[in-house]
Amino acid sequence: MSLSEQTELTQQRKAKKMLLWFSMISLAMSFAGLTSAYVVSKERGDWLQDLALPSAFGWSLIAILLSSVTFEWAKRSVRLEQHQQAMKLLWVTWILGVGFMLLQYLGFSQIYNDFGYAFTGPTSSIAYTFIFLIVVLHLFHVLAALISLSVVIYNHYKQRYTLGKTLGVELAALFWHFVDGLWLYLFLFFYFVR
Repeated sequence: MSLSEQTELTQQRKAKKMLLWFSMISLAMSFAGLTSAYVVSKERGDWLQDLALPSAFGWSLIAILLSSVTFEWAKRSVRLEQHQQAMKLLWVTWILGVGFMLLQYLGFSQIYNDFGYAFTGPTSSIAYTFIFLIVVLHLFHVLAALISLSVVIYNHYKQRYTLGKTLGVELAALFWHFVDGLWLYLFLFFYFVR
């Protein structure tokens, strides 16, 4: 590979990482706006004073934090060209991601069945409606992260990642860690700002 080709590849890597960073900053600003609206809405007279979070949300936090650990370990294994270990860890990460989504669904079920609140209608609450909207928006991003992880798994299976050529894994891991960190923020926000 010539020096000009290496320079072009380096520039492409930087551009792709920068684009992802801009996208994640934009998403973070969107969630900051939604959580700010939540704080402002707490002053409403019909705001629930005894707002409870479903236990499934806590379990989902554990699942998504574990998935960050396994993805980071998988990324390291890809870099070290430990193909089988990386594949196992990528699949464990994927399973934890799907488990996170299932736990979120269980959390919604707890809000509806155990707490008696719906998303809309006569049994709805503005507080839980905010939680539904914010969590569903986050779930769309987790789904996007799962899709990118699926692409990484496929590319790793096809052995497209070689020493020094791991940009796809790096970008997917960065986005994965972002959605994980975002859920940590949202969980702590909902837990402490009732």
